[in-house]
Amino acid sequence: MELSVVIPCLNEAETIARCIESARRGIQCAGVRGEIIVADNGSADGSPAIAEKSGARVVMVAEKGYGSALRVGIQAAAGKWILMGDADDSYDFSEADRFVKKFREGFDLVMGCRLPAGGGTILPGAMPWKNRWLGNPVLSLIGRLFFKCPAHDFHCGLRGFTRAAFEKMDLQTTGMEFASEMVIKSTFKQLKIAEVPVTLRPDGRSRPPHLKPWRDGWRHLRFMLLFSPRWLFFAPGILLALFGIALAAALSVQNIAVGGISLNVGTLMMACMAVVVGFQLVVFAFFTKVFAIAEGLLPDDPKFSRVFRFFNLEKGILAGLAVLLAGIVLFLRAAWIWRQHGFGDLDYEQNLRRLIPAATLIVLGVQTVFSSFFMSALGLKTAKRKPPEPPPN
Repeated sequence: MELSVVIPCLNEAETIARCIESARRGIQCAGVRGEIIVADNGSADGSPAIAEKSGARVVMVAEKGYGSALRVGIQAAAGKWILMGDADDSYDFSEADRFVKKFREGFDLVMGCRLPAGGGTILPGAMPWKNRWLGNPVLSLIGRLFFKCPAHDFHCGLRGFTRAAFEKMDLQTTGMEFASEMVIKSTFKQLKIAEVPVTLRPDGRSRPPHLKPWRDGWRHLRFMLLFSPRWLFFAPGILLALFGIALAAALSVQNIAVGGISLNVGTLMMACMAVVVGFQLVVFAFFTKVFAIAEGLLPDDPKFSRVFRFFNLEKGILAGLAVLLAGIVLFLRAAWIWRQHGFGDLDYEQNLRRLIPAATLIVLGVQTVFSSFFMSALGLKTAKRKPPEPPPN
C-alpha cells in the first residue's frame, strides 16, 4: 500500500460520496496502490454508511475534534504516504498525483496551496473575503516569520506527508490547531517541506461549515504564539526593557523637554514600570522555553542550551543579589539625604528621582533571585521531564 487518503467526517452525508470518488480518481491518476479512509467523528446523518457503500474504509473516532479524527484515521492507514483533506467537497482529491510526485522526490511534508502566490486557484465563492484577504495571508505570513516555513498557505486543508514524518511530528492537539501543529513541528524537526498548487471549490454542503473564521483564526494565532516564546515574550520584553532603561537613566538626572512637553518624575515612574514589565516578559520567555523543551513540545535548542548552562541557579542568585544590593544602596542614600534634612520635607521631584530607581532595582533583584529558583525547578530532570541538553563539545 503506497497512498492512504484520510478524510475526517462529521455529518457530511451530502458530500462524502463525491469526495471518495474524487479520491479514487486521484489514486488512479497517481498510478499507485491506495486506499480511502473516512475517520468519522460521531456523524448522525448516515455518513458512515454512505462512505462504506462508496468503497471507503470507515474508522469510528469517539474523541471529538478535527485533530482527533485525523490522528486516529492516520494511525489506521496502511500507506507509506498519507493525503488528508476535508469532506466538504471543496478540495479536489484527483490532484493527488502532484503530492505523490513530491513524495517520490523525497519530501516529507507536501502542503497544498490555494493562494495565487503559490500557484493555487480559488474559484468564485470558494473562500470568504476575510479568509482570503486577511486570515490566511496574515497567518501564513506569521508562520513564515516565526518558524521560517516555506509554505504560502499555512492552513490549507489538503496536504500530504510520509508515515515516518508523521511519527516524528508527535502531534498532540485534538482540535483545529492540529493543522498548525503539523507545520510548526515539521519545521522544528527540519523535515523537507514542499508546496504544490491546488484548487479550492465552493463548499458542496447546504448547511453552514463547521469552521468559524474569527474563532478558529484566533485559535491558530494563539497556538503559533505559544509555540514561539521568542516573539510572544522575548522580543517585546527586550524592546520594552531597553526603552525603559534608557528613558529612566536620563530622567534620573534631570527632566527632559520634548517640544513643548516636559518629562519629569511621573515619566520616570512609567519608564521604570516598563523596565519591570519588560524584564518579566523576558523571564516568561525563558520559563516557556524550558517547560516546552522539557515536555517535548519544542525540540532542543543548542543556542538556548548554552545560555541555560551558563546562567544557572547560582549565577542567577548572585546576579539578583547584586541588583538588590544596588537598589538597597540607592535607598540608603536617599534615607541619608533625608536624615541630613532632619527627616523633614524634601524637594518632591528630587526625592522621587532617588526613590523610584531604588525601588525598581529592589524589585528586579527580588524577581531575579526567585525567577532563578523557578527556572531551575522547571528544568529538573524527572521521569516525565528532561532539561535542555547541552550541545556536544
